[in-house]
Amino acid sequence: MADRGTQDSTTRQPERQRIRKLAQAALNADVTVEQLTTIIDDMGETIDGIGDTMTGMNSTIEKLDATLTRMSGTLDQVDATVDRMADVVARLESIVARVEAIVEIGEIAARPLGAIESAGRSVISRLGLG
Repeated sequence: MADRGTQDSTTRQPERQRIRKLAQAALNADVTVEQLTTIIDDMGETIDGIGDTMTGMNSTIEKLDATLTRMSGTLDQVDATVDRMADVVARLESIVARVEAIVEIGEIAARPLGAIESAGRSVISRLGLG
């Protein structure tokens, strides 16, 4: 029986070490699994955040597209208004040219009256009436 006890303790020693190593490996694996689970959860939250950001960006891009469409329409209206204003300016220039011609004719017609007025003043001043 003494031999049996010695053999038992020698046989049990490596088995205990093996069990300890397996237990430690299991604990290490459990810790690793927990760490990976935490990392995956964090990645899931990040991916969800990116998804939310992408959804928000899609909405923003749609609004920007609508704004650009309205702006394009507004610019088309401005172009049409500028064309109409150019027509108005051309007509006003024509009217101004006619008024200038009329004023010039009036000035030419008034020259003899100015000469008569000047002669009349000379006569009045010579007669001593003025």
